[in-house]
Amino acid sequence: MPNWKERNTKRAKELRNQATPAERALWPYLARSALGVKFSRQMPVGPWFADFLCRELKLVIELDGHSHDIAPQRDMARDAALQDNGYTVLHFTNADVLQNAEGVAVSIREKVTELRG
Repeated sequence: MPNWKERNTKRAKELRNQATPAERALWPYLARSALGVKFSRQMPVGPWFADFLCRELKLVIELDGHSHDIAPQRDMARDAALQDNGYTVLHFTNADVLQNAEGVAVSIREKVTELRG
């Protein structure tokens, strides 16, 4: 386990309460173990917050909007650090989710199946 600082659960709660439209659109497909695994929203993972996290499979789902366009190098560094610690990171654009949330959920389900081996 990496030596990360204590989790900022207060900030995570704030992020959950301020979910983007894309996060709200995808959540029904991930909630209540709909894909056969438990996902949590806005979970601290080291110094970052995963939009959605499956702890069992160490699978991070990120929905990329405007903030990700501004600093893509920050996202690349975060993804590399997460991958170095055994996490798999999937990215989807907000537009993808808003236009085809079910299709995004199918892609996530395929990754879940792959990770389960």
